[in-house]
Amino acid sequence: MPLKLSLSREKRGLGHENARKLIARAVSRALVCEGVADCCAVSALLTDNEGIRAINREWRGIDSATDVLSFPLNELAPGAFDPDVCERDPETGCVLLGDMVFSLERCAAQGEEFGHGFEHELMYLAVHSTLHLLGYDHVDEGEMKRAMRAREKAIMALLDPENKEEA
Repeated sequence: MPLKLSLSREKRGLGHENARKLIARAVSRALVCEGVADCCAVSALLTDNEGIRAINREWRGIDSATDVLSFPLNELAPGAFDPDVCERDPETGCVLLGDMVFSLERCAAQGEEFGHGFEHELMYLAVHSTLHLLGYDHVDEGEMKRAMRAREKAIMALLDPENKEEA
C-alpha cells in the first residue's frame, strides 16, 4: 500500500529532521492495520502553537492551540474503509484521505510530559489523525472514544513495541 505524503512547514526552519519519516511510518502502519490496501494521499502541515490555534479558530471556532487537527475529505465509517466512496487523485488514482496539522511545539511538550519523547508523540499524533481521516471520532467519553483509543494502542504497539502501555 503506497502512501503519497505531502509535507509542508508553515514557517521557515520549523520542523524536525525525521518528521517526514515518522509521520509516513505511522500513517502507513495505521492504514495497514485498518485494512486499507489502496494507495492513499495525505497532506501534513507542521506548525507551532500559534499556527494551529489560528487554524483551530478559523475552521472549528475553537480559540486555543491543540496538538493535531484532522480534516477528512471523505465520510467514512470507523473500521469500514470503502475505497469506492472516496475521492481519488485523477492523476495518480490514490485515495485522497485528507489533511493533518501538527503543532510541533505541543508535540515536544507532550512527549516530555508523558515521558516517551518527541518521536513517539509525533507518531502517536499521526496515528490518531489517520484514524480521524478514516472515520473514527471521540466526541464524548463513550464507545466511539474507547474504540478509537483501543485502535491507537494496538497500532502504537506495532510501531514501538517497547511502549505498549504508552499510547
